[in-house]
Amino acid sequence: MNAPSAHADTFARDNLPPVDQWPEFRLDGFDYPERLNAAVELCDRWVERGHGERVALIGNGRQRSYRELAEWSNRLAHALVEELGVRPGSRVLIRSANNPAMVACWLAATKAGAVVVNTMPMLRAGELAKIVDKAEISLALCDTRLLDELEACAVGSAFLKRVVGFDGTANHDAELDRLALDKPSEFEAVATAADDVALLGFTSGTTGKPKATMHFHRDLLIIADGYAREVLQVTPDDVFVGSPPLAFTFGLGGLAIFPLRFGASSVLLEKATPPNMMAIIRDHRATIVFTAPTAYRTMLASLERGQELDSLRVAVSAGETLPAPIYHDWIARTGKPILDGIGATEMLHIFISNRLDDHRPACTGKPVTGYEAKIVDAEMNELPRGEVGRLAVRGPTGCRYLDDARQQGYVQEGWNITGDAFFQDEAGYFHFAARNDDMIVSSGYNIAGPEVEAALLAHEAVAECAVIGAPNGERGQIVEAFVVLSPGVEADSNCVERLQDFVKQRIAPYKYPRSIRFVEALPKTATGKVQRFRLRQEHYPDNGRPDSGNPLGSTT
Repeated sequence: MNAPSAHADTFARDNLPPVDQWPEFRLDGFDYPERLNAAVELCDRWVERGHGERVALIGNGRQRSYRELAEWSNRLAHALVEELGVRPGSRVLIRSANNPAMVACWLAATKAGAVVVNTMPMLRAGELAKIVDKAEISLALCDTRLLDELEACAVGSAFLKRVVGFDGTANHDAELDRLALDKPSEFEAVATAADDVALLGFTSGTTGKPKATMHFHRDLLIIADGYAREVLQVTPDDVFVGSPPLAFTFGLGGLAIFPLRFGASSVLLEKATPPNMMAIIRDHRATIVFTAPTAYRTMLASLERGQELDSLRVAVSAGETLPAPIYHDWIARTGKPILDGIGATEMLHIFISNRLDDHRPACTGKPVTGYEAKIVDAEMNELPRGEVGRLAVRGPTGCRYLDDARQQGYVQEGWNITGDAFFQDEAGYFHFAARNDDMIVSSGYNIAGPEVEAALLAHEAVAECAVIGAPNGERGQIVEAFVVLSPGVEADSNCVERLQDFVKQRIAPYKYPRSIRFVEALPKTATGKVQRFRLRQEHYPDNGRPDSGNPLGSTT
């Protein structure tokens, strides 16, 4: 800890893991003052520098300048402190789709010194209750269109005492908006310490006991001053667009922190379907787009012949590995670079990435400046180049779970163990193999599901696919593919055989999918990440006996 905390409510700091369980933080090159409020740096500083009339946010039919955003969030901060009793260190939950009002609320709460918990708009009352209980949240701010589940969560809650609605449609006609209406447009932000907790990021997936990752004010700037500056080379002329929810750190970074740190603009979409994003890129002359690999494939399908995305500088792909066929198709159709990278909620954002002048298919790239990574075995011994093992990383950000024994599993010997299987080639580039729990062991062979998926996606009949290990008495597991076919393709045994033969020709034959199931759609998260665990749960609930459905294709 660098400076005394500004938090009057010490819950967050009291529930940090013991310092000897933290990863080793490497902060060289990231020099910030002891007193630092991230919201001020992301918003008010641009007004102070004379850039207040630049467009900061676009959404729901309106543009907001940096001056308007600063004044809006300042009035909201006054309301939070003076009307709702927010103290430095209070946890404030925000529930909304992606829109400027959500960003204004986040900035306001951060200026007031609160610890913000952004949540997904589709979470149900029971799921919200787990978050409320874990973080001991007493105040929630909610888009009035999404109040029902949060109000149901508050009924009988030991912690959540008040739910206050705000107008996400830009009409400013809700309780929070009215509380802020007559407040001053200037607010003296709390002089938080650089290492005061500013954000609790709950990891995706709400089954079981939730995990909350704890991020400091300095962390919110580090991901911009590192990855966004070095890899994306952001300038004030950039316009960001994307699909990830602001409730996820991938979305908060890519659609709020990065543009606001550099005086750029962000277009926020409440319904960020791939066709919508294509239209927004063209209409708003967007330069940087963030989304998942499957969305890029759908975006290409909606790109009409002759259309160009001439404003676009770079497409960022994350959430899961970028298959080589999508990489090649995107570049061939658009002529624009698409950069694969890997991040984690525990690390806050992307820490290994391709670069604008150095990107290649089936490759995650090299560590972002400030980070280092290596491939290790179960005993933390570094493995030779080319050998698949566990990814270990350390740098200026890292895992700090809120009061969670799982801290000791994620952080080992000062390194963050991300749960991903990777290998590093002789030139130092990192290549994704699978999530550690997605490696398939069949007859003694280790098979990475994403490699099989990439082979299938190269076939014109395959629109989307996901590969899992299916239990098999003879082989232990077999490779099973769930395939969404392209329009007009017949789902029959001939198609199965064509796909199996195609895979055998592209990768080692023992990796081919011995079972293929044709499905209408794949289960996904809100960010477009395929949920393979749901396929395993649905079709192999006891992890041993298949369901009664009959997959097409051989299983021997």
